[in-house]
Amino acid sequence: MNRAVRRRPALATTTALALLGALSLTACTGGPVPATGEARAADPASRADLKPFYGQRLRWTDCATDGYECARLTVPRDYARPGNGRTFVLPVARAAATGPARRIGSLVYNPGGPGAGGASSLEEGMDESFGAAVRARFDIVSFDPRGVGGSVPALTCEPDEAEAEAEEPEAGVEEEPAEETSEEVSDAVAPLYPRTEADRSAAASGARTAADDCEEHSGPILRHVGTEDAARDLDVLRAALGERELTYLGWSYGTSLGTAYAEQFPRRVRAMVLDGAIDPSLDWRQRVISQSAGFRRSVDDYAEQCAEIAGDSCPGASPQEIRALIERLYQRAEREPLPVAEDSTYAEYGGMDASAVLDAVSMAMYTPEDQWEPLSEALREADQGDATKLGALDDEEETEEGAEDPGTAEEEQEEQGEQEEDETPEPPADNGDAALTAVNCLDVPHPRSLRPYWDALAPADQAAGVYGTAGVTAELTCRDWPSGGRRPHRVVADGVPPVLVVGTTGDPATPYEESVSLAEQFPEGMLLTYEGLGHTAYGRGGACVTAKVDAYLVKRERLRPGATC
Repeated sequence: MNRAVRRRPALATTTALALLGALSLTACTGGPVPATGEARAADPASRADLKPFYGQRLRWTDCATDGYECARLTVPRDYARPGNGRTFVLPVARAAATGPARRIGSLVYNPGGPGAGGASSLEEGMDESFGAAVRARFDIVSFDPRGVGGSVPALTCEPDEAEAEAEEPEAGVEEEPAEETSEEVSDAVAPLYPRTEADRSAAASGARTAADDCEEHSGPILRHVGTEDAARDLDVLRAALGERELTYLGWSYGTSLGTAYAEQFPRRVRAMVLDGAIDPSLDWRQRVISQSAGFRRSVDDYAEQCAEIAGDSCPGASPQEIRALIERLYQRAEREPLPVAEDSTYAEYGGMDASAVLDAVSMAMYTPEDQWEPLSEALREADQGDATKLGALDDEEETEEGAEDPGTAEEEQEEQGEQEEDETPEPPADNGDAALTAVNCLDVPHPRSLRPYWDALAPADQAAGVYGTAGVTAELTCRDWPSGGRRPHRVVADGVPPVLVVGTTGDPATPYEESVSLAEQFPEGMLLTYEGLGHTAYGRGGACVTAKVDAYLVKRERLRPGATC
């Protein structure tokens, strides 16, 4: 169960997504791939039917945001049938190297997710997360992965405006209230640990509805948005940029994308940094327990170190008081949603239920330096009867990501008009939730029957408490999802140069142990340990992390074993 990770300038952040969308991230993807030890296919770029894609050159124009250039990349929707006319058209953005006389080339990054748009993140100033040495020597480039953000077509699990209007009751016609049943009550106030048959039935029903909605509105592209296909797009982008080898940095989910690229194109890697790593050898249940335990540890860190970081705003005088307050809020919200103001986004749901409260607390663990103080104030007010601030912690993120990619709407309409009639409806401005669910479910195999999920509840509870049980329940959406062809596996990337993995000891979303494991799986893999709190390190871990990562990216300097910041 891996929550989405999204980025804004200089910080690793995330929107507070509903737990239904907080699913497992992996480097496994849809589409058959040789198993460990099998011979790999010939270089895809040599295929005649892929030459039109590999031969394209990007046409750069000024973005709507000063200082950035924008372009669009066309990739085949189905790499098994690239000549059938169906494509994705992906937004690309770049910030030119500040020292052009000493320019090395392009550095491509992925900000995380899945579901985060790279092009829009760059226009929001993501290049400032890179060290001065890197910005001087590289053009900083990013793109919206297939199905994400400004991609055409893009994923959506919601009806378009015309459908939504058609579903609304006619003016003056009142709908008869449905008779409330015990199962409906259970579904309205979802427990963090569904123990009863009614609670489990409601959870499974809600997950099936979510999957059905995505199938209805994005069916034609759902099987084509996996990470392995996105990695192939990354190689097309490399060629379109005129680069013989790829220099890459991926945060969080971006480590899955980077790992998938290194496995498919190991000899095309110049340098690769994977920050906040995801271990591809873990199955869905192991991932749930790994990440859930990470969040539980981070909440304990918050209780223990709140006074040090958040000062007088802490909602308790001791770690015990803070833990008790959080537990009290969970219990209250399971009985009845916590009250919010009328203008709160949670008002239409009657307040914040337990899953929403847990999600808000968990998301605040990503950047303690920014989020612990407002979290503390929000928890205090929620305990006093007003959860409005707790529900609004992610408002800034939604505003940033909900903005339309400037300067591209007209191009998107033109591209949309060229797509076939079976396309998805136009997605909402921020389709991150849909992309998160779609990519996660396609990337990692999930059981089709309910029993494995219920069997996982007790071990998850033992390992991570409500963070674990809520995580297991969140995985239910993937039960009814199209499945991909990969399985959990150790990295196979013979011939790849030394890859630098960065792990943060107090990372809530991508636990440090997974970074250790991924570094060990790469031939000559290197591990940089950042001793600190929060999610990922480069761009927020201080001068030590910046210096070591920059030296590797620019000069390809190797790190000594045990390197720590």
